[in-house]
Amino acid sequence: MRLSLWGPLSPLVLGLAALVFVADQAHKWWMLNVYDIAGRGAVALTPFFDLVMVWNRGVSYGLLATHMQGLLVAASLIISAFLWRWAAQSPRVLTAAALGLVIGGALGNALDRALRGAVADFFHLHWGDWSWYVFNIADVAIVAGVALLLYESLRQGRAA
Repeated sequence: MRLSLWGPLSPLVLGLAALVFVADQAHKWWMLNVYDIAGRGAVALTPFFDLVMVWNRGVSYGLLATHMQGLLVAASLIISAFLWRWAAQSPRVLTAAALGLVIGGALGNALDRALRGAVADFFHLHWGDWSWYVFNIADVAIVAGVALLLYESLRQGRAA
């Protein structure tokens, strides 16, 4: 059995991962250096959506916060390598696209951890007393990718 790190859908995976990574990093750079969200404080865009500045030192949505960011960077890189191998072997476009989204998001957040010691998050959804975690473009891509993988697995389950 040959270990294949490139497959027919690898260009799609690489393209989506690069697109997410670049969009995430460009948005973070703009929010921090041009828009200066840290200096502005919270900015209400709608009654339920604000732009804020939060440094996330945790895993997902601030859970399991740690100062060992190097460990989280290494975990992101290892997981991304496994996801890349899965994507390279996948014959399904939806699987490849979903994995590209997850890989791009994971690498975008890993770069934040490596360069800044934490992930920059900006989007805050809330309504009344209810408040969702603060997140960024990379997080949106990761959640969308996982949702697509779940959708595909449920769709395949019905076809079997």
